[in-house]
Amino acid sequence: MLKELIISMRPQQWYKNLVLFAGIVFSLNLLNFQKWLDVIFAFIIFCMLSGGEYIINDILDIEKDRKHPKKKTRPIATGKLKVLYAAIFAIILIFVGLYGAYLINELFFTVSMAYVLLTLSYSIFLKNIIIVDLLVISLGFVLRAVAGCLAVNVFISPWLIICAFLLALFLALCKRRHELTLLGEEARNHRKILGEYSAKMLDQMINITTGALIMSYSLYTFLADNIWMMMTIPLVIYGLFRYLFLVYVKNIGGEPEMLFKDKGMLINMFLWVVLVIIILYGTH
Repeated sequence: MLKELIISMRPQQWYKNLVLFAGIVFSLNLLNFQKWLDVIFAFIIFCMLSGGEYIINDILDIEKDRKHPKKKTRPIATGKLKVLYAAIFAIILIFVGLYGAYLINELFFTVSMAYVLLTLSYSIFLKNIIIVDLLVISLGFVLRAVAGCLAVNVFISPWLIICAFLLALFLALCKRRHELTLLGEEARNHRKILGEYSAKMLDQMINITTGALIMSYSLYTFLADNIWMMMTIPLVIYGLFRYLFLVYVKNIGGEPEMLFKDKGMLINMFLWVVLVIIILYGTH
């Protein structure tokens, strides 16, 4: 049962919580050992919170998941993991995570609680409201980024907030389009909200969000204290275009974690991280 519980926590999606580390990097505290301990603890807490939320979401969507070509293999959908045990574990996981958040500091606890309430509201009813479902997913990423800054007590840059929001929105739109394409006529039966979207509409929204994200990141580098950050713009553009290539040509947009198996994306992300660190710390 422990194996099924861990699978239901979707550890392959915990990479989303890596955004918590943005604050410590961009605040020039990369070599601060104490802050690293705080942000790693914060990362573990958000993995617990998101894991608990994933289990609750699977419980609520159990019947719909059984009709999905991929989600039907999840432990709760297959019946390998009993709903009662899963629910008890999820509740314990969330409460322990929130207690750990309180131990870091009160502001971090407040944001963690807001994240739990937001994702729970999404699982219950917000995911059934067109456009709002996408905005809620994006706000979840913003809360992660803000929580990472609060965990190490550093300034919360508005650029971090807007870029995190737009990046999450970009990923959510691509995922919706993939689901719509994958499920076809059965899309509405699996998730009612998918019947409200169309591939053409999502394509337009993806185009707008991509442009807005590139412009926002570019403006951040233009106005940053370190003008050399402008050198990272081509890598960001390549990353977005590479993702679109994978979504439209390779058809893997429904599982963003698959990006870590794409050599082009991995090399690009590695180069971006290295370049950012060299620019921020090498010229500081």
